[in-house]
Amino acid sequence: MADEKFFDLEIISPERTFYKGQASFLELTTSEGEVGIYKNHVPMTNVVVPGIVTIHEADGVKEAAVHSGFMVILQDSIKIMAEVAEWPEEIDENRANEARIRAERRLKEGGSGIDTVRAEAALKRSLTRLNLVGK
Repeated sequence: MADEKFFDLEIISPERTFYKGQASFLELTTSEGEVGIYKNHVPMTNVVVPGIVTIHEADGVKEAAVHSGFMVILQDSIKIMAEVAEWPEEIDENRANEARIRAERRLKEGGSGIDTVRAEAALKRSLTRLNLVGK
Protein backbone atom coordinates (compact mmCIF):
# COMPACT_ATOMS: atom_id res chain seq x y z
CA MET A 1 0.00 0.00 0.00
CA ALA A 2 1.45 3.37 -1.05
CA ASP A 3 1.76 6.18 1.47
CA GLU A 4 -1.13 8.56 0.95
CA LYS A 5 1.04 11.69 0.95
CA PHE A 6 3.30 10.62 -1.93
CA PHE A 7 2.78 11.06 -5.66
CA ASP A 8 4.55 9.56 -8.67
CA LEU A 9 7.16 11.84 -10.21
CA GLU A 10 8.86 11.35 -13.54
CA ILE A 11 11.38 13.70 -15.15
CA ILE A 12 12.24 12.87 -18.74
CA SER A 13 14.83 14.46 -21.02
CA PRO A 14 15.49 13.57 -24.67
CA GLU A 15 18.48 11.44 -23.58
CA ARG A 16 16.98 9.49 -20.70
CA THR A 17 14.43 9.00 -17.97
CA PHE A 18 16.20 11.30 -15.54
CA TYR A 19 14.13 10.53 -12.43
CA LYS A 20 11.30 8.16 -11.63
CA GLY A 21 10.08 7.72 -8.09
CA GLN A 22 7.79 8.83 -5.29
CA ALA A 23 7.85 12.34 -3.82
CA SER A 24 5.92 14.09 -1.09
CA PHE A 25 6.69 17.62 -2.33
CA LEU A 26 8.22 19.19 -5.43
CA GLU A 27 9.67 22.70 -5.83
CA LEU A 28 10.67 24.27 -9.14
CA THR A 29 10.53 27.38 -11.29
CA THR A 30 7.87 27.87 -13.95
CA SER A 31 7.10 30.75 -16.27
CA GLU A 32 4.63 31.89 -13.60
CA GLY A 33 7.25 31.86 -10.82
CA GLU A 34 8.32 29.49 -8.06
CA VAL A 35 5.87 26.67 -7.32
CA GLY A 36 5.57 23.98 -4.69
CA ILE A 37 3.38 20.95 -5.31
CA TYR A 38 1.91 18.35 -2.96
CA LYS A 39 -0.24 15.33 -3.80
CA ASN A 40 -3.82 16.15 -4.81
CA HIS A 41 -2.80 19.43 -6.45
CA VAL A 42 -5.27 20.90 -8.92
CA PRO A 43 -4.52 19.34 -12.34
CA MET A 44 -2.70 21.75 -14.66
CA THR A 45 0.17 22.22 -17.06
CA ASN A 46 3.07 24.64 -16.66
CA VAL A 47 6.05 25.83 -18.67
CA VAL A 48 9.28 24.99 -16.85
CA VAL A 49 12.12 27.53 -17.02
CA PRO A 50 15.77 27.06 -16.05
CA GLY A 51 16.07 26.48 -12.33
CA ILE A 52 16.72 24.05 -9.54
CA VAL A 53 14.18 21.29 -8.95
CA THR A 54 13.93 20.12 -5.34
CA ILE A 55 12.44 16.65 -4.86
CA HIS A 56 11.34 15.71 -1.34
CA GLU A 57 11.45 11.92 -0.95
CA ALA A 58 10.73 9.69 2.05
CA ASP A 59 14.42 9.46 2.91
CA GLY A 60 15.60 12.97 2.06
CA VAL A 61 15.84 15.71 -0.52
CA LYS A 62 17.39 15.62 -3.99
CA GLU A 63 18.19 18.63 -6.14
CA ALA A 64 18.81 18.87 -9.86
CA ALA A 65 19.12 21.50 -12.57
CA VAL A 66 16.33 21.54 -15.15
CA HIS A 67 16.52 23.73 -18.24
CA SER A 68 13.24 24.46 -19.97
CA GLY A 69 10.36 22.16 -20.72
CA PHE A 70 6.84 21.61 -19.53
CA MET A 71 5.09 19.86 -16.69
CA VAL A 72 1.79 18.01 -16.37
CA ILE A 73 0.34 17.89 -12.87
CA LEU A 74 -2.36 15.40 -12.00
CA GLN A 75 -3.65 14.70 -8.50
CA ASP A 76 -1.45 11.64 -7.97
CA SER A 77 1.38 12.19 -10.46
CA ILE A 78 3.62 14.78 -12.07
CA LYS A 79 5.50 14.39 -15.31
CA ILE A 80 8.17 16.87 -16.40
CA MET A 81 9.50 16.82 -19.95
CA ALA A 82 12.74 18.79 -19.78
CA GLU A 83 15.14 19.93 -22.47
CA VAL A 84 18.04 19.16 -20.09
CA ALA A 85 18.11 17.67 -16.58
CA GLU A 86 21.33 17.29 -14.57
CA TRP A 87 22.35 16.08 -11.13
CA PRO A 88 24.98 18.24 -9.37
CA GLU A 89 27.73 15.66 -9.93
CA GLU A 90 27.08 15.78 -13.69
CA ILE A 91 27.83 19.51 -13.92
CA ASP A 92 31.28 20.77 -14.86
CA GLU A 93 31.62 23.91 -12.74
CA ASN A 94 34.45 25.38 -14.86
CA ARG A 95 32.48 24.91 -18.07
CA ALA A 96 29.39 26.50 -16.49
CA ASN A 97 31.44 29.47 -15.32
CA GLU A 98 32.95 29.93 -18.79
CA ALA A 99 29.43 29.85 -20.27
CA ARG A 100 28.37 32.53 -17.77
CA ILE A 101 31.29 34.75 -18.77
CA ARG A 102 30.54 34.33 -22.51
CA ALA A 103 26.85 35.10 -21.99
CA GLU A 104 27.59 38.19 -19.90
CA ARG A 105 30.04 39.41 -22.57
CA ARG A 106 27.46 38.93 -25.35
CA LEU A 107 24.86 40.82 -23.32
CA LYS A 108 27.28 43.67 -22.67
CA GLU A 109 28.19 43.90 -26.37
CA GLY A 110 24.55 44.06 -27.35
CA GLY A 111 23.33 42.94 -30.73
CA SER A 112 20.10 41.97 -32.39
CA GLY A 113 17.06 41.02 -30.36
CA ILE A 114 17.50 37.29 -30.99
CA ASP A 115 21.14 37.48 -29.90
CA THR A 116 20.07 39.08 -26.63
CA VAL A 117 17.39 36.43 -26.04
CA ARG A 118 19.91 33.64 -26.65
CA ALA A 119 22.50 35.25 -24.38
CA GLU A 120 19.93 35.72 -21.61
CA ALA A 121 18.89 32.05 -21.89
CA ALA A 122 22.53 30.91 -21.80
CA LEU A 123 23.13 33.08 -18.75
CA LYS A 124 20.11 31.59 -16.93
CA ARG A 125 21.29 28.04 -17.70
CA SER A 126 24.84 28.72 -16.52
CA LEU A 127 23.66 30.45 -13.33
CA THR A 128 21.32 27.54 -12.55
CA ARG A 129 24.21 25.10 -12.90
CA LEU A 130 26.53 27.27 -10.78
CA ASN A 131 23.87 27.75 -8.08
CA LEU A 132 23.34 24.01 -7.86
CA VAL A 133 27.01 23.01 -7.62
CA GLY A 134 27.75 25.90 -5.28
CA LYS A 135 25.46 24.53 -2.57
